[in-house]
Amino acid sequence: MPGSARLCLISGLLVLGLAVFNALTAGAFTPALQRAEVLSGMAAVGLMLVAVLWTRAVPRTPKAVNLEGEQGLEIAAGLSDCLRTELAWGSHQFLTATSAATILVNWDERVLLRRGLITREPFTPGDICRLSTQRQALVSLVRTALYPGRQEFDPVLPGLPAVMVQPLGQRGWIVLGGWTERCFTRSDERWLAGWAERLRTQLELISSVEESDQQVDPQGI
Repeated sequence: MPGSARLCLISGLLVLGLAVFNALTAGAFTPALQRAEVLSGMAAVGLMLVAVLWTRAVPRTPKAVNLEGEQGLEIAAGLSDCLRTELAWGSHQFLTATSAATILVNWDERVLLRRGLITREPFTPGDICRLSTQRQALVSLVRTALYPGRQEFDPVLPGLPAVMVQPLGQRGWIVLGGWTERCFTRSDERWLAGWAERLRTQLELISSVEESDQQVDPQGI
């Protein structure tokens, strides 16, 4: 609670306490005293209400969680130089310009990228990832402690306080983990959705070229 709100709350409690004390020690409860008690009670409640609203208007900044992992950058082998550059550039921007602690890109059941604080655990998409694919929209877990399915992100990094999951069409996801609860902004969400669309386009183009090469009839060469 901010100092000003705390002072307002203490003042309200003090006024209320004095009003009660005055009523208990009064010899005669006259109409004038009744009016004074009602007014002082309303003033006390008003001061306490202001303190509560003040606290909600200026919420306490969440503390960064001490996440366990090693700093690293892993890009899957066999990717084109263009795609490697795109993955490296995009992940760098998120880790430096937002409150992200880690980022993972999964495509066709394969992890293409891990960066930031990372682990070596294999990642298997769960219900939350599938929900984002079903909706074709970003799923933001502003406070993972409230979500029972948060364990699916432990292979990304254990104990993440906030997670954003952005689908890459029907074939993959971008998982972004933050340092604190409620650390990602609306601007971060829009930026992630925009980069996901750009990355998905490149991945689908590369996949279609590879599938075409595989379907070429050797007898027609």
